[in-house]
Amino acid sequence: MASTQAEQGARVLVASNRGPVSYEVRQDGSLRAKRGGGGLVSGLSAIGPDADALWVCSALGDGDREAVRRGVGEPGVRMLDVPADVHADAYNGIANSVLWFVHHMLYQTPLEPVFDAEFRRQWASYETFNRAFAEALAEEAAEGAAVMVQDYHLTLVPGMLRELRPDLRIGHFSHTPWAPPEYFRMLPDDIARQVLNGMLGADRLGFLTRRWADAFTACCERFTGGIGKTRIGVHGLGADAEFLRGRAHEADVDERMAALREEIGTAPDGGARRTIVRVDRTELSKNIVRGLLAYRQLLKDRPEWRERVAHVAFAYPSRQDLAVYRDYTAEVRRLAEEINEEYGTDGWTPVVLHVKDDFARSLAAYRLADVALVNPIRDGMNLVAKEVPVVSDEGCALVLSREAGAHEELGEDAVTVNPYDVVDTARALHEALTMAPEERAERTKRLAAAATALPPAQWFLDQLEALNG
Repeated sequence: MASTQAEQGARVLVASNRGPVSYEVRQDGSLRAKRGGGGLVSGLSAIGPDADALWVCSALGDGDREAVRRGVGEPGVRMLDVPADVHADAYNGIANSVLWFVHHMLYQTPLEPVFDAEFRRQWASYETFNRAFAEALAEEAAEGAAVMVQDYHLTLVPGMLRELRPDLRIGHFSHTPWAPPEYFRMLPDDIARQVLNGMLGADRLGFLTRRWADAFTACCERFTGGIGKTRIGVHGLGADAEFLRGRAHEADVDERMAALREEIGTAPDGGARRTIVRVDRTELSKNIVRGLLAYRQLLKDRPEWRERVAHVAFAYPSRQDLAVYRDYTAEVRRLAEEINEEYGTDGWTPVVLHVKDDFARSLAAYRLADVALVNPIRDGMNLVAKEVPVVSDEGCALVLSREAGAHEELGEDAVTVNPYDVVDTARALHEALTMAPEERAERTKRLAAAATALPPAQWFLDQLEALNG
């Protein structure tokens, strides 16, 4: 890189598969930009407009690729037009079907994984995808700039970038769990070492909990001889209380609360029905099916709850281009219908299921919830567990899987469950439903305080400061 380029380059760079903006082509051929939110957006906003920041991301759809081709873009964003087939192999073939499955320990091991020639072909695309990011970052970064690489899609970038630009301060943050060595070693030996060495190209690695950080360190000790000079940090991403509380009291949320109350209905005595709420993508790790089975077990074991409770379940379709996710979504629908057929009456729908993503409706459910059910098989953090106590109107009991990263911070005031134990989860739901209002309110207060201890902007700034330190 020429010195003039380095002088003019960005001082803070973020790299992620998904960027802060996406595009769609309207019928008249014009492009419509849609802006996203989240912790990274909040963080970059917090460092101010004079920070010389750049976000490098991938074009994800036809609209994004058309925007790149036309030279349309947002200030501070560089979108990479990686060929669609290469992106599909890297994103669906490797990131979501291999690395995600390893870190969330999702494989049905008698049949999968199978690391065959097709896997190797897709792995080559994953390398190409990561190299495109490394080269773009090397090209855009000023001398000594800070680069913050995000997640399992880009595990090879730090090592590749280190070779291209040894002057840079490179960080990587993992938003997922990290697999323990016994599970991580399922990957072919050379691939396992390549992932770890790619990550160890960073000056500093961030994880959501100490448990995931320790698992990564254990993998390095087993496969690479240790972490070397790379520093490890833990940053438990919190909920954005100010945004959530403001957004949750806008008119569209009030409208959806009224509609939900109508769907939930009233108990036979005329009082309000109790509500067990869950809000998830139909992601395999979220454990929606066992949650429904536990609710059915509750109705079986505790007939006094029939017609007095409703399970408001929002299961928003995720990764529907993968057959296993389509099948899982179909099973969620089937089981909800089965419970409604078995227990429903003219005036009572036991499971109120919605599958169309609607953030305002999610916030309405948060406000209404008597009990929040968050029972993932394994989760890097789980922000729903943190958001519900912040938004809840009357206080909400939290039934929380011990395998959620959020359990590290919220476990003391939650009702803890083993996500595989349906009978115990049914018991926990009963405990949560019968919790005294005063205790529920006190727990909610403490949960909300813990949930907002590290809001998104501060989460980002803490990492940047630690990287620069």
